[in-house]
Amino acid sequence: MGLRQLAVTGLLAVAAAAHALVPRQNVNPGPVSGSTFVHDPTIIKTPSGTYLGAYTGDNVQLKTSTDRTVWRDAGPMFPNGAPWTTTYTKGSKNLWAPDLSYLNGRYYLYYSASSFGSSRSAIFLATSTTGASGSWTNQGLVIESFDNSNWNAIDPNLIVDAQGRWWLSFGSFWSGIKMIAINPSTGKRADNQFISLAARPNNGGAVEAPFIIRNGNYYYLWVSFDRCCQGAASTYRIMVGRSTSVTGPYVDKNGTPMVQGGGTQMMSSHGSVHGPGHNAVFRDNDADVLVYHYYNDAGAARLGINLIRYENGWPIIY
Repeated sequence: MGLRQLAVTGLLAVAAAAHALVPRQNVNPGPVSGSTFVHDPTIIKTPSGTYLGAYTGDNVQLKTSTDRTVWRDAGPMFPNGAPWTTTYTKGSKNLWAPDLSYLNGRYYLYYSASSFGSSRSAIFLATSTTGASGSWTNQGLVIESFDNSNWNAIDPNLIVDAQGRWWLSFGSFWSGIKMIAINPSTGKRADNQFISLAARPNNGGAVEAPFIIRNGNYYYLWVSFDRCCQGAASTYRIMVGRSTSVTGPYVDKNGTPMVQGGGTQMMSSHGSVHGPGHNAVFRDNDADVLVYHYYNDAGAARLGINLIRYENGWPIIY
């Protein structure tokens, strides 16, 4: 091999290495069809190999798919209503930000009751053996916040750590993302631990929608920065940090703690994808799967699905 060839080969190797270090941001959503309206989606793969999703809507709305691509509406979780939530929703039927899990032969769904701009909020738990509309039993209040709490009991996410311990992260604006321990026997709060995971003290507190997943030696805390719910003008963006402990501290790629505003950007508005955020992640046979909502040019909320791989200990969306 001549000197010129060696030089070219060396430059290509350097370029490839540099490319591997650059986060792949702003890929377009993968193919989805059918009923694709969602807000704050959560999806799991069921024991039968199909997919069950839930999202913000009247009495929590459900969707199903057999192939992760074509989705159909599957009705409300509570077809007869959820009157125990109206103290927090000011009478609205709209229940927010559900979080689905399948554990110990049962479906668990944590969900939020609140009103826009308020910290008078609550997280409840419901369980089901089938996941179908009308099959859910409300198990009651998990945690609530008040007007003077300086934290907000919405946007729950359940994680079971490597030791089998259950933890619930949650939070929106105010002092940021929090975590409590959960008793696996009840699905309710286990003790008085109250852990801070992420905050944006210099950005109006604009962080919410935590989701934690473990891969290898790391726990990854996904969150959304900035503003949701403004149609195509939404500024939501998906961020991530990591920790070797489920309770943190979580840091971004630059080493900035997430409790000090850190977070590595994974996706933001681009093209006809506006305000992507409130993501969840589930494990499938081919990859970890990222699900989120975004707004199209007309301002309608749509389901986004992409795959994730991990390079150098960090997630890459593709």
